[in-house]
Amino acid sequence: MSRKLEVLNAKTGKLVASLDGLSSSSTISQVKDAIHKQKKHLIPDRQEIRPQQKAKGCRDDATLSSLNITPAGGTIYVKDLGPQIGWSTVFLAEYAGPLLIYAWIYTRPWLFYGVGAADKPYSLCTKIAMGCYSVHYVKRLLETLFVHRFSHGTMPIFNLFKNCSYYWGFTAYVAYHVNHPLFTTPSELQMYAALVAFSVCELGNLSIHWALRQLRPEGSKVRRIPYPSNNPFTRLFSLVSCPNYTYEVGAWLSFSVMTQCIPAGLFMLAGFYQMAVWALGKHRNYKKDFKDYPKGRKAILPFLL
Repeated sequence: MSRKLEVLNAKTGKLVASLDGLSSSSTISQVKDAIHKQKKHLIPDRQEIRPQQKAKGCRDDATLSSLNITPAGGTIYVKDLGPQIGWSTVFLAEYAGPLLIYAWIYTRPWLFYGVGAADKPYSLCTKIAMGCYSVHYVKRLLETLFVHRFSHGTMPIFNLFKNCSYYWGFTAYVAYHVNHPLFTTPSELQMYAALVAFSVCELGNLSIHWALRQLRPEGSKVRRIPYPSNNPFTRLFSLVSCPNYTYEVGAWLSFSVMTQCIPAGLFMLAGFYQMAVWALGKHRNYKKDFKDYPKGRKAILPFLL
């Protein structure tokens, strides 16, 4: 019988590596490093470690003893997540694309609208929508560069193509309608009220991202319970676990109302669905990891969801 920790392929069940030198207090992060020493292509960020073949992946800070895994003679499973790419790289690509695509379609290229479309007047709403769209994605780019701290350094490279297709495709869909020479503007009251709501949500989203940054020291994976600060926009933490998503949905709902654009509404609904899934997952993890987590909070929609 082997006195080493056997690492099996989570998909095929075949032996990947046999590890020694580990103890009950060894973490999953250390297990990943040990696997990488034997299998150079399996960098730590490419690995998902499981205690059982069909189980969920383990957190990097979990110890072998906490998972009831014996370091000498035990078994653990690894899933190859495939080629990886940095989170920042993916975010920069998926956010820069909409900025450029929307600006290009704003010029009304003949490819979309025919010859002479660019000479027709732009409505005030179309101009404001251009500004809002640009501000949103410039904000996202700057947050990626200077605000966000990622718990994981990479993600599967497939996500680059999936995310870019989503953001770039929806941007073209929305921009085509809002910048069309036949675009119909809403009333001034509706437009300006929605613009104010959009601005408030953008400031709120930025405030939450900055507050989350303060919870995680640079270079660490520390997780803490977020609470409201002196910034009034962070008071939403009292009601939901992921107010950044709440503000994000609010911003796109406001943009949809401001433009009366059905494609913008579809983009908002698609985004809300995905963010609700993420928020519910994070909400469950908060309650699981912190026994004193505030019980009155919902995941993304105050009092509802």
